[in-house]
Amino acid sequence: MRRLYLQIYLTFLGIIVLFAALAAFAWWSTHDEPENEQLLHGIGGILGEVLPPPHSPAEEITSALRKLGDRFDARITLRTAEGQLIGSFGKPLPAPPPERRHSGWMRAPGPGPTFAIELPDHRWAIIKPGHAERGERALGFLAIIGLLMLAIGIGSYPLAKRLTGRLVRLQHHANNLSAGDLSARVEVEGNDEVAALGCSFNRAAERIQKLVAAQKEMLASASHELRSPLTRIRMAIELLAGNEREELRNRIARDIRELDELIEELLIASRLDHIDELQRKEEVELLALVAEEGARVGAEVVGSPVSIEGDARLLRRLVRNLLENARRYGNDSRIEIELHSDASTVMIRVLDRGPGIPEAEQERIFQPFYRRPGMREGVDKGVGLGLALVRQIAQRHGGDVTCRGRDEGGTCFEVTLRKTPH
Repeated sequence: MRRLYLQIYLTFLGIIVLFAALAAFAWWSTHDEPENEQLLHGIGGILGEVLPPPHSPAEEITSALRKLGDRFDARITLRTAEGQLIGSFGKPLPAPPPERRHSGWMRAPGPGPTFAIELPDHRWAIIKPGHAERGERALGFLAIIGLLMLAIGIGSYPLAKRLTGRLVRLQHHANNLSAGDLSARVEVEGNDEVAALGCSFNRAAERIQKLVAAQKEMLASASHELRSPLTRIRMAIELLAGNEREELRNRIARDIRELDELIEELLIASRLDHIDELQRKEEVELLALVAEEGARVGAEVVGSPVSIEGDARLLRRLVRNLLENARRYGNDSRIEIELHSDASTVMIRVLDRGPGIPEAEQERIFQPFYRRPGMREGVDKGVGLGLALVRQIAQRHGGDVTCRGRDEGGTCFEVTLRKTPH
């Protein structure tokens, strides 16, 4: 699409070149028709009387050719019937083809017509209008044609840009829509097919936005409604008498706790989807927050105190999800947390020495509900929302999260956050 205007522009230039080629071919073809033989025969007779007879001194013939050339502003070459050069005024012109038997127009190098005229004594006078040292007049004509083509080429470029400008803007809005900006709309201009395409794009974008909004609303409502029966189930378990079937009661309690955490993450994800900026902002001391969460899983924390402006509860969830992920899939290896900062950003690294994540999946694990191949539902804990939520929280704090492998095995999750401006 971004090259469409170049295609239109080159089409314009191609039409111009084709027109020039056809015009030149037509001119060439029309000059190839037989000339007025009676007129050329008369001119040949006059030249036969004016020019010195054969076997005259070369100086006399050259002088006569010069006088004729100056008088008629033409290059003149005199040749024998066999084509041998006798004399010339200007650069010698080629001999007529051996099969030529009458006077007429002939092809010769350079622009402009060339005429071969047979004299009564069978010599040939080859004449090309335009003095050699004054330049060919046809060059001026060609220069005018060249300038005209240049002017048309320059003038057609903005026209091509204007014709495709609306398509380029439509492509820009389509790219924004595909990048997640569901509010992207294109300004409809005119009443042609491009305008109709813009209307169709706006209708499709409006429909997509409504569908996504309805899906998020339904997810938030369903998550909220699940809380009530979970609370009643939890209360019923607590009211069970004595220690009967304690193992079953504990297992049900664990399942309810995991379901409760899932609902909490669904609610947070749904809420983050509905906002562009954080509603709650406060000064958060990251090192203290990271150290507190790291102590829950026995992680080693390294870093210096640094503060950012953000939502403390969401940042705590971000760190907790990364640590829980490392504890769950790190094969009981040591978990390390590194905290670094510069003038504008803060970086949190969570490292483990587990089996690692294949490079092809290091981006896909941040997709909601994505489960790596081989993970068993109900056995390998987690439903694929934790890391997706980490990315959402990081993006709402002006940053992002990436995953990469470590040189000696293991995984490194790297979160960048925008630092509080001072």
